[in-house]
Amino acid sequence: MDKPPVAVVTGGSRGIGRAIVETLVARGYRVVFTYASRENDASAVEATVAAAGGEAKKLRADVADAKSAKAVVKCALDAFGRIDVLVNNAGTHLPDVSIADTSPEEFDRVLRVNLYGTFHMVQAVLPHMQARKSGNIVNLSSNITSRFAAKNCAYTVSKVGVEALTRILSKEEGRNGIRVNAIAPGPIRTDMLEETFVKIGSERADAFIKSVPLGRRGEPSEIAEVVAFLVSDAASYMTGQIVFVNGGGPGS
Repeated sequence: MDKPPVAVVTGGSRGIGRAIVETLVARGYRVVFTYASRENDASAVEATVAAAGGEAKKLRADVADAKSAKAVVKCALDAFGRIDVLVNNAGTHLPDVSIADTSPEEFDRVLRVNLYGTFHMVQAVLPHMQARKSGNIVNLSSNITSRFAAKNCAYTVSKVGVEALTRILSKEEGRNGIRVNAIAPGPIRTDMLEETFVKIGSERADAFIKSVPLGRRGEPSEIAEVVAFLVSDAASYMTGQIVFVNGGGPGS
């Protein structure tokens, strides 16, 4: 009997990433997930998964570094012998800062994590998936790519890049049995969203949520469920798609 499938999830210690790890484990996956600095949070995910009878291994990694990305893939292959799914979730932001006030260092930081991190992880895992003629890659984008909001340039540019990478990669790797899709969430109840709302103030934050047709924030689990669908056989004819999960907001 085949061993359970294996997923690698970047940024899996909290928020959307943690929900993805726990959801995939519940679907029968063994998971290697990365974290940048929150070791206690990562250990808590491991413990929660183990208590539920699943298997998840944490690994501290800087996905913005190509060597680190290769080490993540090697760790997963050494531990489990295969990688069926890669979810590029790790991300950072720079909210409410105009282009004029964005330093080159901060612009570079956001692109290195969000865009280069995705690129490095994809390059690291592709040889294995190509050899197996099978694989699923899901990249996390944002519905900000349809809004082009002021004072969010670095983040928007990085996510537009992620969507372009997704579409191009799907065309290049379809012949190798590799499907590549992206999810563009709207406002999801995460630490990152709360950091943004603190910075822009309660009045603007409330107005933004009220502008969502469903009238609420999304939950991390609602993104995780879409990831689980995209990597399942139920989505076997889907590739190169940007799936908006945003309560009916821009991009829907």
